[in-house]
Amino acid sequence: MGLQRGLIAAALLAAGVAARAETVGEVFKRVGDSVVVIRTSESEAPDRPGSAATNEAGLGSGVLIDKDRVLTAAHVVQVADTITVQLVSGETLSAKVVSSEPSADLALIQLERAPMKYSVATLGDSDNVQVGDEVLVVGAPLGMSHTLSVGHISGRRVEQKLHGGFAGFELLQTDASINPGNSGGPMFDMSGNVIGIVSHIIFGEAGAGGLGFVATSNMAKALLLSGKAMWSGMEGYMLEGDLARIFQLPQERGVLVQRIAKGSPAAKIGLKAGDRKAVIGGDEFLVGGDIILEIHGISLAEPGAHARVREVLESVAPGTPISMIVLRGGRKLELEWTPPNR
Repeated sequence: MGLQRGLIAAALLAAGVAARAETVGEVFKRVGDSVVVIRTSESEAPDRPGSAATNEAGLGSGVLIDKDRVLTAAHVVQVADTITVQLVSGETLSAKVVSSEPSADLALIQLERAPMKYSVATLGDSDNVQVGDEVLVVGAPLGMSHTLSVGHISGRRVEQKLHGGFAGFELLQTDASINPGNSGGPMFDMSGNVIGIVSHIIFGEAGAGGLGFVATSNMAKALLLSGKAMWSGMEGYMLEGDLARIFQLPQERGVLVQRIAKGSPAAKIGLKAGDRKAVIGGDEFLVGGDIILEIHGISLAEPGAHARVREVLESVAPGTPISMIVLRGGRKLELEWTPPNR
């Protein structure tokens, strides 16, 4: 009888321990130090012809996934000329992009060295996330560093028009408060695991409301942590349909080059960025730059071209030239660059 009472007491105690979940505050205290603030500088095209280009400061967030690598959103760093990362301790380090996937809005940046003091987050399994799960978003909204917002998973979406028409990837929708500066910051589950990276917000009419979306952690693992992903240093917009006809493309689709980071592969291959602003169909573009028609023998008009290009570039042997056909000033031009050994 005594043994039976002891077993019952142990079972009740175990149940009590299992039922004791961490509070939001406890989770934040445990994982908050892994979140960083990212500041960038990039070239901004002139507002009118003849005026000089300017440098524009950018702000975002990120999360340390090991001692010297930070996961963030691609649009925060894709065309940045300089990147600095500030930790919760106040230490500031320079960084560079090592891989990115703009169509999924994910990027991985490398710090110049490991910080003197740091905390590393754990990437969770986003496939296990359920609609209704409570989540935490930590970042620097409006420059207010290490700000916490709390909400729930509102849905799973496949965004087909993310970043200029590239085929999209799965995103998690949330009602947690997200503002400029949150981009690239982590979404944590209640176990303290990173399940997503803040991507963008869609506002209602007159700016009312706003739906937040995060790129999933499993996409980050598959696209960036394989060791094969590349960084182009280019921001582009897919032209198709009416836009392809307006720009007089000789094929159904092509990528209009918008901005290019200094010293990036896109700059080294000789791509020309847009140099003046234009509004077409309510959307603002940078025009005057190259339109990419073909990459390494693959026409961007072909079905599934984006995925095929990514696979080919990831498998290119060191020392193999990468070729590109662009439309420049109405004429086709071939560009070539041989990337250094990785």
